[in-house]
Amino acid sequence: MQDSTPNSFPTSAGVLLGLGLGGFFDGIVFHQLLQWHHMLSGWYPLNSIDNIRLNTTWDGLFHTATYVAVLAALFLLWRRARGSQLQWSRWQCLGTILLGWGIFNLVEGVVDHQILRLHQVNETVPHGQRIFWDIGFLLWGAAMTVMGAVMARAGAERAHAQGSLQAR
Repeated sequence: MQDSTPNSFPTSAGVLLGLGLGGFFDGIVFHQLLQWHHMLSGWYPLNSIDNIRLNTTWDGLFHTATYVAVLAALFLLWRRARGSQLQWSRWQCLGTILLGWGIFNLVEGVVDHQILRLHQVNETVPHGQRIFWDIGFLLWGAAMTVMGAVMARAGAERAHAQGSLQAR
């Protein structure tokens, strides 16, 4: 599943795009629309204007990082695509995006939710129920990671096979 040839789909671009999109989804849906948590709401609960400002600033820094990941992904994709006969594979593209998104969820879920306790997925439910939302988030991430890896590998194999047929 690596970027093995100059014509192959850039796996790194797809994974970075998935990381960025996963972060955008998390920030837009969980932080802003549902308002279930903010970046530091586990440490600084939203019980004062100062804490709300602090959390909003860190949400903005988080969104900036996800934006940079998407820009980096687009740059890698553009760099690989220009001037070459890139072998596009929708399965590989979608698979690597799912892989990146799943990795985002797993890292965020383990590091931010469990180890650092920056926040939990749904802080609007009773404290004893929050772990179930966190487990669901991790399972969602694991499913995307596995499904993405399978799709990306199948797409890479299909693109390689088609490239070999065209070379004949």
